[in-house]
Amino acid sequence: MRKLMLVAALGAAALTFGIGSVAGQQAGDVKSLRGAAPTVELAPPDTPHQDVHGRFDRAYRQQPPLIPHQIDRYQIDLHANQCLGCHDWSVAAKNGAPTLSMTHYLDRDGHQTDTVAGTRWFCTQCHVPQVDAKELVENTFKPSQTK
Repeated sequence: MRKLMLVAALGAAALTFGIGSVAGQQAGDVKSLRGAAPTVELAPPDTPHQDVHGRFDRAYRQQPPLIPHQIDRYQIDLHANQCLGCHDWSVAAKNGAPTLSMTHYLDRDGHQTDTVAGTRWFCTQCHVPQVDAKELVENTFKPSQTK
């Protein structure tokens, strides 16, 4: 019985190795959905520089302000929002941080509340960290007003 199990296991391993090597040889002939061979080598994107001093100007009216600091380790989920530790109206002046707009304290019916509305809880839904990074694609955007 043990010999039979050993032979079966060795046979399965050989079959798996054989199928894998055939699939690997065929993978060299991969073409795109448009029929062209993939020839473009993509360079990894540059690491964005986040040590930008000062704030970026807004590019258009009602653009959400950019975040001038790193937030990659901030907890923002259903139970906690670390942004409010500095930016909530009750602590912003003490921390020297900008206060949230009062629109963040309006519920869906337009009633003023003392806590951030659930519709505004996830800051990174609208606000993103500012970075001094080169454009990934050509951009022809023009700000709404020039100074």
